[in-house]
Amino acid sequence: MIRKCLFPVGGYGTRFLPATKALPKEMLPVVNKPLVQYGVEESIDAGLNYVGFVTGRGKRAIADHFDISYELEHQISGSSKEQYLSSIRHVMDEGVFSYTRQKEMKGLGHAILAGETLVGNEPFGVVLADDLCVNTEGEDSVLAQMVKVHKQFRCSIVAVMEVPEDEIHKYGVIAGEEMKDGLYRVSDMVEKPKKEDAPSNLAVIGRYILTPDIFDILKVTPPGVNDEVQLTDALKTQAQDGVVLAYRFQGKRFDCGSVQGFVEATNFCFENIYAEGKG
Repeated sequence: MIRKCLFPVGGYGTRFLPATKALPKEMLPVVNKPLVQYGVEESIDAGLNYVGFVTGRGKRAIADHFDISYELEHQISGSSKEQYLSSIRHVMDEGVFSYTRQKEMKGLGHAILAGETLVGNEPFGVVLADDLCVNTEGEDSVLAQMVKVHKQFRCSIVAVMEVPEDEIHKYGVIAGEEMKDGLYRVSDMVEKPKKEDAPSNLAVIGRYILTPDIFDILKVTPPGVNDEVQLTDALKTQAQDGVVLAYRFQGKRFDCGSVQGFVEATNFCFENIYAEGKG
């Protein structure tokens, strides 16, 4: 059973400056909720109630968000405004939160390795809050879909989606044999390839389930693209030594690490969630 989920949230969010000069990018609101809360709700919905954050300097607002604000609660207690806290109260009641710091920004692989102390020797999920995933009401979330796959195969799993050739350079890309519709056994992974070098059009997005041996692999993985420790490189090693699966998920994904994607996500969530009274 998977119980834990890591959120690497130490990045600077430079594409959203000056808004992120003092505010963590993960706290930018998509309509009425900060981006990171959507990811935590997805984690808890999938049964991963132990939520670990790998943070950095200037990220205290994230910890404050998932904690009680006595002054605020006192001020709005008994008023009509109290209803607006219902979603975060549910998350706080259901989740168990822990935090550690990534002392230097050395890539996603380095951030995952920094979270080893929060995970221990058990499989765990990883959510990159920049990727907002939305599913139709009543359907499993992306992470819940992946948990079901992991229960069957007991190996590391990456979420993938088809992307256009002119965007392939933004992602880690997999090569592999399709075992059945939407499920691939990974044979190779390349981080941010040129379109002519990409092994497929299946790009990895910010949802993973990892087995704990990934930590030992990361410890000996040399820096790769951008002189950073890439999770993609560690997963490639894991795939060659054992099994890594790529799962083409069901649902809609927004790249909230870009301004355009963030605006698209905000518009979608307003029209389909908030305005419908589901948020």
